[in-house]
Amino acid sequence: MTPPAPPPEPQPEKMQRPRILRNWLSLAGVVIASGSLFCFLLLLLVDTMAHSANPYIGILTYMVAPFFLFTGIFLTVIGIVWERRQRKRGGATWAPALQIDLSRRRDRRILGVFLLCSVLFLLVSAVGSYQTYHFTESTVFCGETCHTVMEPELVGHSQGPHARVECVACHIGPGATWYVKSKLSGMYQVYATLTDKYPRPILTPIKNLRPAQETCEQCHWPAKFVGNLDRTYNTFLSDEANTPYTVRLTMKVGGGDPTHGPVGGIHWHMNVGSKVEYIAAQLKNGAWVADETRQKIPWVRVTDSQGVVTEYHVKGFNAAMQDQKIRTMDCIDCHNRPAHAFETPDDAVNLAISAGGIDRALPSIKKNAMDVLARHYANQAAALQGIATTLAERYPSDKFPQEQQQKSIRAAIAAVQEIYRNNYFPEMNASWANYPNNIGHKNWPGCFRCHDGEHATTDGKRMVKANDCNTCHTILAQGSGADLDLLSPNGQKFKHPGDEVDGACNDCHTGS
Repeated sequence: MTPPAPPPEPQPEKMQRPRILRNWLSLAGVVIASGSLFCFLLLLLVDTMAHSANPYIGILTYMVAPFFLFTGIFLTVIGIVWERRQRKRGGATWAPALQIDLSRRRDRRILGVFLLCSVLFLLVSAVGSYQTYHFTESTVFCGETCHTVMEPELVGHSQGPHARVECVACHIGPGATWYVKSKLSGMYQVYATLTDKYPRPILTPIKNLRPAQETCEQCHWPAKFVGNLDRTYNTFLSDEANTPYTVRLTMKVGGGDPTHGPVGGIHWHMNVGSKVEYIAAQLKNGAWVADETRQKIPWVRVTDSQGVVTEYHVKGFNAAMQDQKIRTMDCIDCHNRPAHAFETPDDAVNLAISAGGIDRALPSIKKNAMDVLARHYANQAAALQGIATTLAERYPSDKFPQEQQQKSIRAAIAAVQEIYRNNYFPEMNASWANYPNNIGHKNWPGCFRCHDGEHATTDGKRMVKANDCNTCHTILAQGSGADLDLLSPNGQKFKHPGDEVDGACNDCHTGS
């Protein structure tokens, strides 16, 4: 009888791979982490090789991509811990090692599908990251996607001379320092938006706006000599005939760099050869307090190219206010609405009549259009309806029966409604009336904040007063009809339409 065979000797277990990654949570984490790492490297490369700086790419590269990378790593770790606990509970801790045999058709097919999916995943990640990069450069991203409260500024920007300049170019600019500053200040803005605690309207001027020398002057050369510019202003009186009144003049822009032209004119203030500083403050209850709107300027200090310092101040200004923050004048102090200007009813209607959008033959259309624009409306829908109803009542079909007249009335209503849409935002309490425009001096003090004849040195020397129209511009012709053919190279004295008046323009011109 053959004795039974001895039992086989136990073979030492082969080293096997732990199954800790073989669960959906860890696999999802690996996929997310891999894609995020790829996007980070791609965005870093794009940002390095970009022809111009884009501050928002930093959000994607150094905040969004790392966030998903660490999220993927976190999910992977959680999956590993969970899998280990599951294996221990089941009494097994090891699983067969992963083996790929390319001689087997099944393995080749699985490997091919894996590689194809990986390539597609990386391709989609690359295209998505690149398109996202360009989207963050767009005005739509700033004005609609993230900052819906900025609708007034977005509309004003789309109508202005900087419509093709991206928001980040002026509000942040190149470089890491101001990028970090803008993001830190933006954290509260995000909080205010989410909690509906933002002011209505948005307050200006922006306190932490980057100096114009680092943004505006990247495109606009401050040393350029501009000289005189020819300008024609077409206006219409608020009488029944909508009488036209035109002023043609040369604007003495000049320059501040003696190597490019005579020093003088409006751009003397450019701080090229001189330096202008000021304190914005107003008198309240007998005490001087800072004026955050910068519309009251009682103290000015000028340092010329030779280093001579001259201080001007209004009567009664308390010298102790010099302890307040002194601001160095730059482009934004005059061009304070370079990209988000809202037109006054007067200017907008003048332009619409001049361009033919509103028929001047309609009696008193200038006055009636300004009247409906100056009214208070609860929201934009109510405003558009109110404009249409009021103007239709003032130009009824029984008094204006001709088809051409009715066509002109409909066109006028549409034009006035368009003016309202572009310049009034009742939901945000925003309009031209909330945002002073310091270019010129017709509707706001502007130049007269300093050049009002009240600023003087301690020994009585007064600053140049801008009440003489030919100080900053030369009136070549004014009036209407044949009067505009009488050009005067040496300038004319300004003839105010109607009665002669005295004082600053904005004393009477309130925009409406």
